[in-house]
Amino acid sequence: MRTYRTKVSEIERKWHIIDAEGKILGRLCSQIARLLMGKHKPIYSPHLDTGDYVIVLNAAKVRVTGRKAQQKIYYRHSGYPEGLRSITYAEMMKTHPTRAIEHAVKGMLPKNRLGARMLKKLKVYEGESHPHKPQVSTETGRGEVS
Repeated sequence: MRTYRTKVSEIERKWHIIDAEGKILGRLCSQIARLLMGKHKPIYSPHLDTGDYVIVLNAAKVRVTGRKAQQKIYYRHSGYPEGLRSITYAEMMKTHPTRAIEHAVKGMLPKNRLGARMLKKLKVYEGESHPHKPQVSTETGRGEVS
């Protein structure tokens, strides 16, 4: 028996549309990360980008459990002394609702160039509309994540 090795020419990418309305942030993002990495495919290989494109709609309507809206804090640093900035989840959802999903998915992907390439296949939108209608054909359909 020989070990099967995925070739780059064998990778087929599909488009999945996910409606985030009413879904829990962490559970949704773990499913999105799985699609971006390609772990749902039998040809998955950890050193190749075998994943699909993912479009997330209604990012502003994603929810969190418990008191995370007030207690969850996102940090960033400007690189200058005393440059640490913080923002709560509730403030993030008011100003940039798509960043909460992008941040959570980024943390679930590999921390290297491969992960950066996978993250580029994620498209997150606040509302119902998106500019990718030509790419999402009727053949692939809506790749709903339950």
